[in-house]
Amino acid sequence: MNVIEVSGLIKRYKELVALDNFNLSIQAGEIFGLLGPNGSGKTTAINCILQLLTYDKGELRVLDQEISPTSYDIKRRIGIVPQNIAVFPQLNVTENIDYFCSLYISDKAKRRDLVEEAIHLVGLEDFRRFRPRKLSGGLIRRLNIACGIAHKPELIFFDEPTVAVDPQSRNAILEGIRRLNEQGSTVVYTSHYMEEVEQLCTRIMIMDHGQALATGTNMELKKLVGINERIEIELLEGLDAAPDPSQVATLTPPSPAFEHALELVRELPHTVTAKLDGNTLRVSCARSRSALNEILEVLNHSSITYGRVYSEPPTLNDVFLEITGKELRD
Repeated sequence: MNVIEVSGLIKRYKELVALDNFNLSIQAGEIFGLLGPNGSGKTTAINCILQLLTYDKGELRVLDQEISPTSYDIKRRIGIVPQNIAVFPQLNVTENIDYFCSLYISDKAKRRDLVEEAIHLVGLEDFRRFRPRKLSGGLIRRLNIACGIAHKPELIFFDEPTVAVDPQSRNAILEGIRRLNEQGSTVVYTSHYMEEVEQLCTRIMIMDHGQALATGTNMELKKLVGINERIEIELLEGLDAAPDPSQVATLTPPSPAFEHALELVRELPHTVTAKLDGNTLRVSCARSRSALNEILEVLNHSSITYGRVYSEPPTLNDVFLEITGKELRD
């Protein structure tokens, strides 16, 4: 079953087209990553799906039903964790979670169990009586999540839930999201942290200018771009030795021999890009088992000395840059 089905969605703000014939399909049980640079239309799309914004044209189905602003029976089955903190400063942790849960669950006994489960899920057992002002940034993020998921929604939207949190809280949040998914919730996840999306999401959409540019699993997206391997080689050619051991060697301008070698590397059949970054040669290569050997042969033949050699497959960030031509920023 498709939990979300969006077809031909158009949203305009006067002359600006925020969503341009946008299509989206999310299946039950997925953790679906929605990626795009600032202004790409992610938030607009989510707000239209939730019927928080009117739109000009398109068809929307959520939880296998047509949704409207007054579809409260559907909205009770949805959870939202916004990027901006949405808790009451005068209530403690337990009271905050209980209040938001009460918007969906009237039975006090049932709600008590759900609140306890939410507290455990995000790791706030030792902070039940703390008010938000007494919590660290990471802990208040966890509280924000608990308030949005305490009623055990079937569909949950997470909008940048790990912004500016410490590594311990980030791990707790990501593990909590995995457990929610294992318990049956479908998750829509937006983030500017590519490594999170790469580790967490079962499928990913990259969008820009209000349109879906590519959708697939992490591996499927990587196959769409020409880059299959990134190679970094630390060059010793062109480094002046430090005058004494307490100082660091300095990079001198590349010699003509290196400039020639760099051109030869660029002309190799599997090279996509090659450039010098400080004293590191960075090469992006197409799929080939021999690419690294070919590069090293050029350097050896040109009598270019080198040190550390590093090779890795493409990351999701490489894919994002290739498809959108933009760097993803907070």
